[in-house]
Amino acid sequence: MEIFGSVLIVVFIFIIVVLFSAIKIVQEYERGVVFRLGRLVGARGPGLILLIPFIERMQKMDLRTVTMDIPAQEVITRDNVTVRVNAVAYFRVVDPDNAVVNIADFIRATSQIAQTTLRSVLGQSSLDDLLAERETINQKLTQIIDEQTEPWGVKVSIVEVKDVELPQSMQRAMARQAEAEREKRAKIIHAEGEFQASQQLAAAADVINRNPVTIQLRYLQTLTEIGAEKNTTVVFPLPIDMITHVMNAVTGTQPGAPLPRIEVDDTPPPTFDPSQFDLDDDTPPDDELPPRRGSGED
Repeated sequence: MEIFGSVLIVVFIFIIVVLFSAIKIVQEYERGVVFRLGRLVGARGPGLILLIPFIERMQKMDLRTVTMDIPAQEVITRDNVTVRVNAVAYFRVVDPDNAVVNIADFIRATSQIAQTTLRSVLGQSSLDDLLAERETINQKLTQIIDEQTEPWGVKVSIVEVKDVELPQSMQRAMARQAEAEREKRAKIIHAEGEFQASQQLAAAADVINRNPVTIQLRYLQTLTEIGAEKNTTVVFPLPIDMITHVMNAVTGTQPGAPLPRIEVDDTPPPTFDPSQFDLDDDTPPDDELPPRRGSGED
């Protein structure tokens, strides 16, 4: 009786082991890759999966998107600038069969491919392209990495360059360049403002020229603006026309008449003739001249 009880216990345990090996539950985000006697049968799931005990074996594969940080890489750009760049990649398994059969560790393999591709692509780009054309570089990285991981059943959806570390000397040079660029834009804007102001002044001068009374109103407005301040100085603008009339009255010319012409005598000055003068030669002869010192005579 005891032997029969022991046999029942063994049979019961064996049935439980068989049930555990035959019944599998696969989650919604997973797939079960089934092998029958070592040969690939295919992916199954999600839900309840029944396997042939001791003949079929299943390996679960997660289909959710994996976020992987690409380690920082030292990159020399096309214009010989050393930068340190890190990135992030998003990928997921779209073919569980290939992800199990064709590659041993698809996550590590994708990480290595991403690192080498990052150094290669950024080494072909200049520093300005790396800083300004970030979107184009990200698309190129995604395309290249996805083409290399496609045989493994891995789909790379996004590759983003997160940070670009520049040397301190390059940061100072870029700061000087940006400052010079801002000064350039400021000078251009100032010159455009001066040009537009000159156009407006020319238009105002044309209006005043058509109606001379306008300048008088401008004079009165100027006096009003000066008188609004608390000062003791009064400035009265004197029209140029008044000064012109006064000068015409002094010179005796009519308004609008040309200035009188000044006659200039072009006769050359008389030349000097020494023969016209009688000069007495009072120079004593050589005999009467006193002896010179140091001549050697006693």
